[in-house]
Amino acid sequence: MWSHGVSRLWRAAYLRTVRSTFATVPFYRYRWAVDGRTDPVLVPGRTGTHGGAVSPAEVESAQVDLVPLAGGRLEADPSRGLGPVLRPLPPGALVAVLDEAGSRPPTDLPGRVRGCVLDPDGMADGASVVLAELTATLTRGGTVLAVGTDKHLIRLAGALPAEPAVRLGRRPLRELDQLDGGPYGLVHDRMLGYLGAFGACGRWHLDWHRVYARETDAGLAFTLLRQDSPRFVDVLVGGGVRGRVVPCPRHGTPVVLT
Repeated sequence: MWSHGVSRLWRAAYLRTVRSTFATVPFYRYRWAVDGRTDPVLVPGRTGTHGGAVSPAEVESAQVDLVPLAGGRLEADPSRGLGPVLRPLPPGALVAVLDEAGSRPPTDLPGRVRGCVLDPDGMADGASVVLAELTATLTRGGTVLAVGTDKHLIRLAGALPAEPAVRLGRRPLRELDQLDGGPYGLVHDRMLGYLGAFGACGRWHLDWHRVYARETDAGLAFTLLRQDSPRFVDVLVGGGVRGRVVPCPRHGTPVVLT
């Protein structure tokens, strides 16, 4: 069962986001007006499209119109939400996101935890400044946590000297349709960022303070509750992945089953 108040607080945060979005974001104002959806109830006799959910392709094609009328950031941030989904890290830890050149480091890591981006394609010659910093930190006995796809994590371990590589922490990325049995990992979407993580209880927990998910006839739709711009509401992650959102029997907070 849901823990006391979690369901009520989660739903209330979603409704506030929907109302604000309907009032201020051009893309959703137009779409929901056409579908007959307001605040966020469907007008009787007008069922809308997939209960108001939108595909990633629709969102990408309307990028400018996802910015509220008052203005805001235009680009999506693939590193959004990384800090909150990581388990506690010691002061001075270094989090390395394995991603393409040009990506921005995460900005929401806990205090005294550093973050950087390492281009997997730039590790082959061993001359990367970031790779040298990772090696030095591990050699000193510091904590380094690498976040990336399985392929990129294997490549990083192979680029490090043998002893530091043994001490490297790893968190593999999983898209919504790739969830497995752990023992650890992060739920990630290129557009919405980090949505949750594999918990110690053996379930895929959503970051419910920042992410809302609901079931639709087209798949699970996700909403970012604390991102002002660009605004992502009821996005069908992965183009629509069938699944359920249920309470964790141990923690009473939302977990996703696919």
